[in-house]
Amino acid sequence: MAKVRVRLSGSGGQGLLLAGLMLAEAASIYDCKYVSQTQSYGPEARGGASRSDIIISDQPIIFPKPDKVDVLLALNQASVDRFYSSLGENGIFLIDDSLVETLPTQTAYRIPFTALAYENFKTRMVTNVIALGALNELANLVKVTALRKAVSKRVPPAHRSTNMKALDIGIAEGRKIQKIGTFEHMEEWEL
Repeated sequence: MAKVRVRLSGSGGQGLLLAGLMLAEAASIYDCKYVSQTQSYGPEARGGASRSDIIISDQPIIFPKPDKVDVLLALNQASVDRFYSSLGENGIFLIDDSLVETLPTQTAYRIPFTALAYENFKTRMVTNVIALGALNELANLVKVTALRKAVSKRVPPAHRSTNMKALDIGIAEGRKIQKIGTFEHMEEWEL
């Protein structure tokens, strides 16, 4: 990996800023990469637009804000509508199939993150960690051990076990998709 630009997007309250920090810390502290992490969110505490941009590189990063991204996670329809145009050619596009109904392309990884969180934990609070696990598995951003350490350090001890299980669910979902084939042939897949 020379450099990869990642955008995590959704609405406030979905935990994307925390997921961005987890990914950035996994890459910088535990995987010894150069990292830039920026975030943007609407004035609303919950429900407004939220995004976290992370650049991970083997070399020093000159400009911290990406125009185009190599990996885009969209956890709601508004994020797809707003940020799909920022995805570079042959980029990885991952959506929450629970909340996104209309796509500008058929070439997207579709995982029902919110439904998985509710089904397994009776809460949507770990949707971000499930998505982070799947995203890392698909894009090979950091070592899994680094991601586990970052998630473990960032969540309160009372919620550590739940979040680690959520991460494992996300990793398993990412692996299921990888077994199907390569990203370039996704338009042929029914996920």
